[in-house]
Amino acid sequence: MQHQGIRRNGQSMALNEGSCRFRLWHVHVYWSERCIHACRFSREPLPGQVPLEIQRYCAGYVEDLKGVSSIALDPEYPFSAIYRKVREIPYGSNETYGTIAKILDTSPRVVGLAMKRNPTPLVIPCHRVVSRDGPGGFTPDPEIKIALLAMEQKNARGLSR
Repeated sequence: MQHQGIRRNGQSMALNEGSCRFRLWHVHVYWSERCIHACRFSREPLPGQVPLEIQRYCAGYVEDLKGVSSIALDPEYPFSAIYRKVREIPYGSNETYGTIAKILDTSPRVVGLAMKRNPTPLVIPCHRVVSRDGPGGFTPDPEIKIALLAMEQKNARGLSR
């Protein structure tokens, strides 16, 4: 589906919207061309298509989502430096909030706040940022984070054989 969604440089830009499944959840994606504007998990479907890379990723294929961008990577976007660093975490790996914070000379709480406000989970893989003693939070349900990490780790082990 398409609708007039955002304004850029004074002009209205049409956004595509749709959803695909990840286990029991629907992943809602709002996008234009190769840029994802929002991504969220819901129990309800949203009519329309999503970019193929995201469909494949959610279906369990090893998919590098670097082919799509995120509005959160724009240097003017709040927390963009954190989002750019998190995007560097490889598929099947994870880093702690503290490690990311140390690299960027900020606090783990600021990294956690950025992950909570991430407009494009999956594209900015906030699920790969974990606490030092467990997975940490994830909206709307931490079980999604656990499932995403398990899927990636299983697939990454299969690639190394």
